Amino acid sequence: MSDNNKLKIGIYELTGCAGDALLILDCEMELLDIFNAVDIQSFLMAKSDNIDGDLDVALVEGSVSTEREIEELKDIRKRSSIVVAFGLCATVGGIQARFSEEEWTQNLKEVYGDTEMTHTKAVHSKPIDAYINVDFYLPGCPVGKDQFLNFFTRVVQGAPPESYPVPVCVTCKYNENDCLLNKGIPCLGPLTADGCGSVCPNHDVPCYGCWGPAEGANLTSEYHLLQEKGFDIEAIKKRMSNYSGSKFQEFFEQFKNKESK
Repeated sequence: MSDNNKLKIGIYELTGCAGDALLILDCEMELLDIFNAVDIQSFLMAKSDNIDGDLDVALVEGSVSTEREIEELKDIRKRSSIVVAFGLCATVGGIQARFSEEEWTQNLKEVYGDTEMTHTKAVHSKPIDAYINVDFYLPGCPVGKDQFLNFFTRVVQGAPPESYPVPVCVTCKYNENDCLLNKGIPCLGPLTADGCGSVCPNHDVPCYGCWGPAEGANLTSEYHLLQEKGFDIEAIKKRMSNYSGSKFQEFFEQFKNKESK
């Protein structure tokens, strides 16, 4: 903690769309209070006088996709008391991490051919906990404003952030929505972490999984349920893998191996 008793905060961006960092700047009415409440040491999108010193809390957005980012991430971990995986790319690897190592290698070859990488070498995209220990996870693609402000308030007060251990279906039932799966609409509510208030099903729009996989999600049951309802198998896989990053890869490899026999 700095001399003025404010928490030292760093906000970092790896490979991603930077939507989570931008979300902080979109907190227009609260932005001055945020900057007054803590000592923001590093935030490339918001300030030019960035400091690479010791931190109380580091928020890291984006997946790890280059060798340089691996070293940057390890340095952030070394300097920070608490590291938060900020957004879906950091927590599960994002859409860019949904490919297997073999598929990623093929894609890289098709795009770049034999081009020699001189700036930094690309690596298979992974969530940040593939390389460092992570203290807290703040999912979302992007993180919601209310979610961030809730997290920020808790951290400033020294309390652990709220977790989201149940699927969207739980909130959806509390909101008394008709089940979209029963209407023949492919919905990922059973697999997706809660916290959004089931905002999409509330408007008869199926859940697309943008909060990432729910803890203990029953992938096999959902896969077979969608299959039994007549949905295309490849479409099921693509929908389930869009926001799951690297977390569902082993599951899909299992079915791929069965289908190849």
